[in-house]
Amino acid sequence: MSLDQMLRLFAVAALGCNVATLGLVAAALRRRGRPRRGGLTSGPGLPGVGARTVVGAAALLAIAATLGSLYLSEIAHLEPCRWCWFQRIAMYPLALVLIVGLLFRDRTVYRYGLPMCVAGAAMSTWHYLLQHFPDLEGATTCSITSPCAVRYAWEFGFVSIPYMAGSVFVLVGALLILSRHRS
Repeated sequence: MSLDQMLRLFAVAALGCNVATLGLVAAALRRRGRPRRGGLTSGPGLPGVGARTVVGAAALLAIAATLGSLYLSEIAHLEPCRWCWFQRIAMYPLALVLIVGLLFRDRTVYRYGLPMCVAGAAMSTWHYLLQHFPDLEGATTCSITSPCAVRYAWEFGFVSIPYMAGSVFVLVGALLILSRHRS
């Protein structure tokens, strides 16, 4: 599979993350006010899905994003810029934290994972903005060989690598919030 095909596949996966996030938000809003048997209101999200399943899905997403970023740098030889590294610094341990939380059945794993998701999503958003508005940040913060404003991918006219990473951070964060309500 060529790099262009892989980038297209990653872009489609990012859009899938966006759809899943919107679906979780819509399900949470729909279920929020509905009374449950016994007069209690039901929690947000998907009915019948346990916290362990939700954390498992979040872990798989973080692992896939980690492997995808490693593919881009180590196999496709795309040099990560400074902001890409910052996002990796949030994503790589997130995958590990979620795996450990899943293995040890830690019902509070969201406490550790959610801050990484928020930080990663913020960094991805900033990096995405830099790709649109390179003047937001001075030229001294990124290297000449790997400038932060370069778009290695620009699928469907808007999906870049920071957009892909941000999509995963947001969906994993939404899943961790859901897991909190499930535990």
